[in-house]
Amino acid sequence: MIAFRTLLGAAVLAAPLGLSAQTVAPKAPADLIVTNARVYTADDARPLVEAFAVRDGRVAFVGSQREAAVLRGPNTRMVDAGGRTVIPGMVDAHAHFSGLAQTLRSVDLTGTNSLAEVIARVVAKSMSVPKGTWITGRGWDQNDWGVTDFPTHDALTAALPDHPVLLERVDGHATYANMAAMKAAGVTAASKAPVGGQIIKDAKGNPTGVFVDNASDVLEKQVPAPTAAEYKSALKEAIAVMHSWGLTGMHDAGATRAAIDTYEELAKAKELNLRLYVMIGDDKAALDHFFAKGPQSAMYDGQLWVRAVKLYADGAMGSRGAALLEPYSDDPNNSGLLKSTQEHIREVAERGLKAGFQINSHAIGDRGNRVVLDAYEQALKTVPTADHRFRVEHAQILHYDDIPRFAQLGVIPSMQASHQTSDMYWIGKRLGPTRLYGAYAWQSLLQTGVVIPNGSDFPVEQVNPLISFHASIARQDARDWPAGGWFPEQKMSREDALRSMTIWPAYAGFQESSMGSLTAGKFADFVILDTDIMRVPVEMVMKARVVSTYVGGKSVYEAAK
Repeated sequence: MIAFRTLLGAAVLAAPLGLSAQTVAPKAPADLIVTNARVYTADDARPLVEAFAVRDGRVAFVGSQREAAVLRGPNTRMVDAGGRTVIPGMVDAHAHFSGLAQTLRSVDLTGTNSLAEVIARVVAKSMSVPKGTWITGRGWDQNDWGVTDFPTHDALTAALPDHPVLLERVDGHATYANMAAMKAAGVTAASKAPVGGQIIKDAKGNPTGVFVDNASDVLEKQVPAPTAAEYKSALKEAIAVMHSWGLTGMHDAGATRAAIDTYEELAKAKELNLRLYVMIGDDKAALDHFFAKGPQSAMYDGQLWVRAVKLYADGAMGSRGAALLEPYSDDPNNSGLLKSTQEHIREVAERGLKAGFQINSHAIGDRGNRVVLDAYEQALKTVPTADHRFRVEHAQILHYDDIPRFAQLGVIPSMQASHQTSDMYWIGKRLGPTRLYGAYAWQSLLQTGVVIPNGSDFPVEQVNPLISFHASIARQDARDWPAGGWFPEQKMSREDALRSMTIWPAYAGFQESSMGSLTAGKFADFVILDTDIMRVPVEMVMKARVVSTYVGGKSVYEAAK
């Protein structure tokens, strides 16, 4: 099989002459010319240049300052980058748009070091809302509290008896509720968990307040939805945050039909200012609707794509819901949860193939990954399809036998480097030493010829894409621990790390002909950084800051001077 990266390179080189030729200067003046820069284009044909020009929202020329100057007209805006670094607009290949919008308006629990600190933040929020108001939050992680046991509702209930409280774990695969929330949802000792979920109970059979994966649904349904105006406003806040970190695009990993309708309203009004690649959530009515419409690409001047589906195979490692082939080393009676059956994934995959949609399935544990790969293989035998670009989202823990199957099946491992640096402190306890060799195995996968689109999974991790860039090349945290990196043989090169945030997400979204690199003819999405992340010592990468972010040649963020 020809490697994905070879195919991608061939696609760029085989583009029409007007999209790839860098030495023939068009006659019409440019709208914008960027000079005096180190421009890393993510285009193998011209990887490093000093200037480029933009016309009508697209790159018109890439090359030397002398050549770019030919395109200057009386109305051309000139941007002197001052010797700074320019890269293509970064794209988060797996994140949650609505999740970020919601998180910006709920209690931020990231970085809490104890249950007491979690409760204190929620109590502070309760002071500003009327009694009886639902309070939501996200970001707690019991692994950061010096214990690995889940909390119980008692302390939360005692501190907040008059508010229903629902707090998502950092990975989004467990929720922590007080008694008021459980009463509102009708949860009692007699309540049974749905398939693919778990209600944690004490020795007497009473719910402790923690609900894993599908069991959280009954609580989440009770939380009042925001008004349409509140939702749009929150989405705009989320877009501004993304722009401030240099993101010009994202792949939204599981959206409802209502959310997609709102995205389209923003795009129609030219208020999206984002390359948004949407994965439709696993809802039969929504899938029926969008499959009937067919794939939709580059709508509203390249703001919106709706041509993928998001499925779930299992849960997450932190909540011990990821499905493993063998039990957890620190929980020998537990092998995790399957949120969907293999038959369901196969059935939706076959429907997707017939309708022209990409299928992207969440799989974290080695059993979860095998289930997805097996389902994809069966579907592709039934509906043989070239260039389907099916994806496994996360692909964190892989059995050795399954690593080459991605390339063999034409499946893309869509991974989040920052998960490795968040999990490395405790993942060994979950897996034991042997299974760690298949954990976050970027180089093992790259060597088979696949590409790895990178992301953050925000709001699970922080929005800043340079965290994942640093993790990719160092396999260290922000404090440069551990020395030399965690399983350093799995590091990416800086060139691959840049590709993983630019051209590889574009390829993973069928967008490589219009974005992902600074190539003539593509959208002029780019970022100016104050630090050359491709050359500075690795410990300086996390100090880099975004100076400017451009979408379609227009500034959408400028750092304060």
